Amino acid sequence: MKKDKDASTEEKIIEAARKVFTRKGYAATRTRDIAQESGLNLALLNYYFRSKEKLFEIIMAEKVVQLFGTIAPIVNNMDTSLEKKAGDIADAYITMLVNNPGLPLFVLSEIRNNPQMFGDKIHAGKILTESYFVKQIQERRPDINPLHLMLNLLGMSIFPFICQPVLEGANVITGRAFESLVAERKNLIGIWFNALLEA
Repeated sequence: MKKDKDASTEEKIIEAARKVFTRKGYAATRTRDIAQESGLNLALLNYYFRSKEKLFEIIMAEKVVQLFGTIAPIVNNMDTSLEKKAGDIADAYITMLVNNPGLPLFVLSEIRNNPQMFGDKIHAGKILTESYFVKQIQERRPDINPLHLMLNLLGMSIFPFICQPVLEGANVITGRAFESLVAERKNLIGIWFNALLEA
């Protein structure tokens, strides 16, 4: 029974940390903020997690897996064509980001602010350089560095969510109209990627 209680208290703290870190970022978050969000006292939070850093590592590991892990199974699938993979990557990213629109901005800004903390923990480089997808690109277009095509594909999928606050703040596109725009991009990105391959 005590283990269940411990697990639920830990999860309550982690959920509160997710909310506070996502809203305020690492630098502006205090353990007191997390304790307040969780409805627990600071001493209890410190009993379960000795520092803000430990909690942040847990949250960042989750967020990084969520952001970069989405495409790992797709890019390493040996049974799909290059064109299909491009469409599948766009579809997977956009679907995931519609439900987590602040994710890329949070992860990228935190990595930028603390590159030493995350450099050895993030294996996105392997996804970008050692995948079957990259091998397929190299076979099709040996004249182009595959990172150009990979970065274009990721940029087309992720960038709308990074600039969403600017678009909404300037009343360019908001709410349902933004969701329709990114849903439409799922199909367009595959077409654009194929055009890049043939260019």
